[in-house]
Amino acid sequence: MSQDRVLGMLGLAERAGKLASGGFAAEKAVTGGKAYLVILSADAKKNTVKTFENKCSFYEVPIRYYSGKGELGHAIGKGERSCVAVTDAGMAESLLKMLPEMKKSREDRSGTDS
Repeated sequence: MSQDRVLGMLGLAERAGKLASGGFAAEKAVTGGKAYLVILSADAKKNTVKTFENKCSFYEVPIRYYSGKGELGHAIGKGERSCVAVTDAGMAESLLKMLPEMKKSREDRSGTDS
């Protein structure tokens, strides 16, 4: 699917109050059982990726990698965001259909400590 549709859906989720953005808010949504999907930017720091991969695995929340920090933040009307958590089941389901499942290997992330 087109990047504009995914980012547009994230903007809609933010306006509807169904999105937790930023590391702390997204992590709280995951551990609180409110997150149905976590989206990490492709350029998120290794520590952020490791934290969310572990939390999402433990709490059985799907995780996807998409776009960059700037694009994610812009889509929801905020500054750069490396992660967002969708807190609405229907919106998460729609986004999961648009986003392919991608596994980021440690080799793919080498050299992206920014």
